[in-house]
Amino acid sequence: MNRTTVARLALLSIVTCVAQWLPLAADAQPAGEKRASIMLGAFITDRESTTRLDSDFGDGTDINLEDDLGLESSTNVARLGGYVWLGERHRLDGAYFDMSRSASFPIDETIEFGDETFTINTVIETESDLTIIKADYTFAIVARDRGWFGVTGGLYVAETSLSLSQATLGRAESEDVTAPLPVFGVRGDYAITDRITLRGAVQLFAFEAEDVDGRFSDFYIGADYGFGERMAVGLAYNRVSMNLGAVEDRGFDARLDWGYDGLLLYFKLDLGSSN
Repeated sequence: MNRTTVARLALLSIVTCVAQWLPLAADAQPAGEKRASIMLGAFITDRESTTRLDSDFGDGTDINLEDDLGLESSTNVARLGGYVWLGERHRLDGAYFDMSRSASFPIDETIEFGDETFTINTVIETESDLTIIKADYTFAIVARDRGWFGVTGGLYVAETSLSLSQATLGRAESEDVTAPLPVFGVRGDYAITDRITLRGAVQLFAFEAEDVDGRFSDFYIGADYGFGERMAVGLAYNRVSMNLGAVEDRGFDARLDWGYDGLLLYFKLDLGSSN
């Protein structure tokens, strides 16, 4: 069983187990909300990524992963998420998805990446791994019959790695970054009708120090249509942007600038109700 399958099963198990232990009291969450839900969707994304990795002795090349290395800019990935209400105003959210890509591509310029030089017109094998895990806590400062609005805090964990290799010349270089970013923002839902619910969230993070800096934003808006007692289908738009950089005293520089946006088509299953 691979890492992707294990993570998805773990997230699903945690949400389900917590939901089974929560009381079914009528005031366990804002009116109209189920006490827990699991969402499975297809995320159709457009991506734009650039990176740079200097060596100890010179400057690296600014690389556009899609244009320079031939990685697909449009990808479709599965996305698993869910939430649990822990009371009238307290909610936990989580999500997991894997956006890894690979390509074999003849480069049209010489690329300096770390300690390796990949010359023009050679075929480069590229592996770009990107795994996203999100975990958020929300406090609902406003809770009404048809909706709620709250402030959020949590972690956006982006585990990334990029490897470039040229097998015939025996050249390979890789860069790994795991960025557990603390994020803060707002989130809310509003039931337009008994079956149509509008959902939205914005999360931000920024920091700057002597040798490292970064910024992050995550915007989400969508709506779903409920049918039956526990099911809904929905459509959402999600846009994420991240820029991370590190500079050392000897002039070494590493930078990762990437983002994605796209449509999320999802199915939502509610666990328990407020009735």
